[in-house]
Amino acid sequence: MRSPDADVAVVGLGAFGAAALWRLAAAGVDVVGLDRFAPGHGFGSSHGGTRMFRTACLEHPDLVPLALRSRQLWRELGDAAGERLFEPTGGVLIGPRHGHVVAGTIAAAARHGLDVEVWDAATVRARLPRHAGLCDHHGAVWEAGAGLIAPEAAIRAAVAVAARLGARVHSGTRVDGVELVAGGALVRTADDVLRVRQVVVAAGAWLPTLLPDLPLRVLRVPITWFRAADPAATGAYGLADVPVFIRELDDGTCLWGHGVHGGDELKLGLEDRGGLMREMDPDGDDRRVTPDDWSPLVRRLDRALPGLAAAPSRAAVCMYPMTPDRQFLLGRPGGDPRLVVAGGDSGHGFKHATGIGEVVSDLICGRTPQVPVAFMHPDRW
Repeated sequence: MRSPDADVAVVGLGAFGAAALWRLAAAGVDVVGLDRFAPGHGFGSSHGGTRMFRTACLEHPDLVPLALRSRQLWRELGDAAGERLFEPTGGVLIGPRHGHVVAGTIAAAARHGLDVEVWDAATVRARLPRHAGLCDHHGAVWEAGAGLIAPEAAIRAAVAVAARLGARVHSGTRVDGVELVAGGALVRTADDVLRVRQVVVAAGAWLPTLLPDLPLRVLRVPITWFRAADPAATGAYGLADVPVFIRELDDGTCLWGHGVHGGDELKLGLEDRGGLMREMDPDGDDRRVTPDDWSPLVRRLDRALPGLAAAPSRAAVCMYPMTPDRQFLLGRPGGDPRLVVAGGDSGHGFKHATGIGEVVSDLICGRTPQVPVAFMHPDRW
């Protein structure tokens, strides 16, 4: 291979890729980032105005150290960009006391000594009266340090800070293929072939297009915002009334969401449990949200969060690249020194993006990551 055009290329500048670009540039690496869209776009998995953050991660106990480090890095990125990207608002996880949401959160918090409060159903009713339909066998975990991240602003900030540190950024550049060759990798675009020593593929929903051997499905996930059915109740759904939450219902499905400042809308979604979400071609045009998308959520809102309108005030489509075990893909497939994969966010990845970016930088630079990563390795199957 001829002399490389850069030491490292990062393909995809969504949450994981933008954070990796920033941490690599901060480490002094000669790095170039490529994305087919402008930073902070709304076509992938990193948009929607807000993303929830928590450190009591029920999805896997080894995610807690990653979340704690990510919180530090979100603040560092905000300071570097001169923006407030992370807003601590507090958050609550509600459900049957022995269900996977409450019990899993308590186990993760206990294992890592996190400062949380465990509430019984009576406390939830008193503290959060907007949440209805709570049975006595329900409970909750309150995490004061949970909050919200502004995804579009965060990605733009990471890319801008990386560029200020010397990274080269090529937006509006679609990558058609990545080829591993002797001494490095070739990154093929419509107009050029970029030669690098190592490549980071962080293409989100387009990961299966570039690396088809990865065990990923791309799910189409509607995001919806609701207003109060009674105009007189406008202002009653602020963050203080409905803080960041995940709520497991008795049928096993999970709602998630939060109020907004001013309380005129409530952002809500439904987790993919039991095949509610269908697969999506990321290059397709299936981005229109219909009653078929939001009716499963509305049926549950009547009991869990009554008083909302029967149809959303606005909606969007997000994409979840989902792995079989719902954990991320992070590492070198087959131990290949030319390639790092960062993806498979599985619906809970954005909050960890800065920590994942740092792990990518550590792997590229030959350093041992500060947090556990074995459970995310692409070869774990």
